[in-house]
Amino acid sequence: MFSLLLLIIIYLSFISLGLPDSLLGSAWPSMFNSLNVPLHYAGFISMIIAGGTVISSIFSERIIRRFGTGIVTVASVLMTAAALAGFSFSHSFFLLCIFAVPLGLGAGSVDAALNNYVALHYKARHMSWLHCFWGIGASAGPIIMSFFLIHQHSWNSGYGAIGIIQFCLVFLLIISLPLWKNNKSTENSEQNNPVKFSKIFRIAGVKEVLIAFFCYCSIEMTVGLWGASYLVMEKGISPEIAAQWIALYYIGITAGRFISGFITMKLNNRQMIHLGQIIIGCGIIILVLPFGNITLLPGFFMIGLGCAPIFPSLLHATPENFGKEYSQAIMGIQMGSAYIGTMIMPPIFGWLASHMSFSIFPIFIGIILIIKIIMVEVLNRKINRIEYNELKRDLI
Repeated sequence: MFSLLLLIIIYLSFISLGLPDSLLGSAWPSMFNSLNVPLHYAGFISMIIAGGTVISSIFSERIIRRFGTGIVTVASVLMTAAALAGFSFSHSFFLLCIFAVPLGLGAGSVDAALNNYVALHYKARHMSWLHCFWGIGASAGPIIMSFFLIHQHSWNSGYGAIGIIQFCLVFLLIISLPLWKNNKSTENSEQNNPVKFSKIFRIAGVKEVLIAFFCYCSIEMTVGLWGASYLVMEKGISPEIAAQWIALYYIGITAGRFISGFITMKLNNRQMIHLGQIIIGCGIIILVLPFGNITLLPGFFMIGLGCAPIFPSLLHATPENFGKEYSQAIMGIQMGSAYIGTMIMPPIFGWLASHMSFSIFPIFIGIILIIKIIMVEVLNRKINRIEYNELKRDLI
């Protein structure tokens, strides 16, 4: 009973993780004019948010061991709620940068903790459905923001509404703290001492999986942050409609992860990753077909659908690839690498697009996808080689 209630709380927590992630990209076409800053300045805010997430992800193992998953979850969601409230009252770019710090710090530790807990104790379908709930939050963000923009409210009102939802989730998480105490022995049972970073990077396949996470989140965040701007600046779509259309990208991720939960009963993690990569490639091709704006909606939806199985499958494979004793430490580093991708690549694209053209958008994400495919293949070969050598040694 406690385990079921705790799983429900974890699912709801991932809604709170998803809600802020898509807000900046959907609101920015309206924000940058009111803030009187250049278009590409969204990349700086995104970089600050991702930087905070990287720091909290990398040190998540130590933080979780000291305070426990329940306290970390409550504190993290409270930080994001407070940061969103700050966004709702901000009218300068400088203040947005200040509030971006706690918004990023609030996401890292809880993300790594909850992902590792599910990877260790639940089947792959729960990891997909867990991130489906993240997608529910990410899909709701642009929809809520577009509602306020369409009804002639400012983007501040959209942030304020999301902040209120976050505070409600904080209240629910506080009530649920006894559930985490009942499971406290579980979260620290796998490993007695934190793993040194130098040891982690010597494990076969770690470098490749870190690059794969970097590339995946570079694609996801670049599309989420700049997709609406691509529609406005390159395709002539209005900001209000672009915010609605980019929500379809997140709906693709959400629906795809719900469906993936069932597909994982037939396909393993590697097959799910390969499937997702193929679908993203198809989405990019559809996006650039010379048939006018008619291909934009299905293109973005396909890219979101392809993103759906990749991240959960890579995460769920962590204990299988590297062993349970290293899973929490590697999970934190993986999340850190993922958010480095979100920190670096969207600003790079914003800079390139401002100096060249938003027409490079499909090419940019296509190149990153190719690099990711190569890294996943190298990772799989190294893991296969280790498994083969271990089997050979056992037979001898």
